[in-house]
Amino acid sequence: MPRTARPTIALTVGLAAVLLAGCTDNAGPDSGGSAAAGVTPARVQAGAAASPAAAPAPTGPYVALGDSYTAGMRIPPQLGEPGGCHRSGANYPSLVAKGLSLAAGQFKDVSCSGARTGDLSSPQKVADGTNPAQLDALTADTRLVTLGIGGNDAGFMEVVTECAKENLVDIVKGVITDSDHRISDSPCRDRYAVGNGTDEVQRKVDTAGDRLGQVLQDVRKRSPKAKVYVIGYPGLLPADPASCLPVLGNAVAAADLGFLVEKEQQLNGMLRKRAEAAGAVFVDLSGPSAGHDMCAGEDKRWVEPPFPAQGLAPIHPNAKGQEAVSGVVLKAIKG
Repeated sequence: MPRTARPTIALTVGLAAVLLAGCTDNAGPDSGGSAAAGVTPARVQAGAAASPAAAPAPTGPYVALGDSYTAGMRIPPQLGEPGGCHRSGANYPSLVAKGLSLAAGQFKDVSCSGARTGDLSSPQKVADGTNPAQLDALTADTRLVTLGIGGNDAGFMEVVTECAKENLVDIVKGVITDSDHRISDSPCRDRYAVGNGTDEVQRKVDTAGDRLGQVLQDVRKRSPKAKVYVIGYPGLLPADPASCLPVLGNAVAAADLGFLVEKEQQLNGMLRKRAEAAGAVFVDLSGPSAGHDMCAGEDKRWVEPPFPAQGLAPIHPNAKGQEAVSGVVLKAIKG
């Protein structure tokens, strides 16, 4: 039996356990999901929809919609009801509202950890109560809307978890066959790939896109005078997965880290496409977050690794990340 097998298995089991715990704690992308790390940096489309004679930047009333990447899961101070939404008073919507000098009555944050697109139009049950349908916060007077959603629809956190589990299975097979080599270089890619050239994750992303398109239509009907910003996900992984070895070890096969980067790219690409089709502004975070992924040093990362700093959510933005995102969003809003 290879001497390295036991530590590798232990790390992989630990990673899978942490990720599964995050998924059962109403965690989203959301991680689920995430915006594509390693994509070619794209400029934030702050002024993309603006005419040459720039319109004044929108102010309030401002409504923030979204999942845990918007809510600020486990980032203090945790505010609002229900508590199971894990909504932070230091999340990017709160910081954007502060940056726009909005009075308390001009800002409403209804984001909730674990939210899917369906939870925007229907109540969402969480651990200690129910979050009302998020779209109900919109009115004809609303002038600014930010929306960060889609990672949970795509099941991105579940995909990350499965990648760790598939790698564990592959390692165990290698132990049984007394081999130092994996049965597959990319067991997770093999798990999700199908014969027609697409995969299960892509199908979920496409379905999430259809739902998001309907959501954006609903937002326009409820708040026809609002400027709408669709917020992408920050990068989870670096362009070079090998740089994650000090953080992840062999918990996920290197080729599967590349697979996860591809899925992040697809998710962000879908968000951009749907935003543009609906006349909304897509705010790209993949470019600005380059070098701030979960494998970056503690002083640089915007997203926590699977074993996060004490009290924070694994594979979710930290306070530094929320502050950075608020700066990108404010730049988009102010043009």
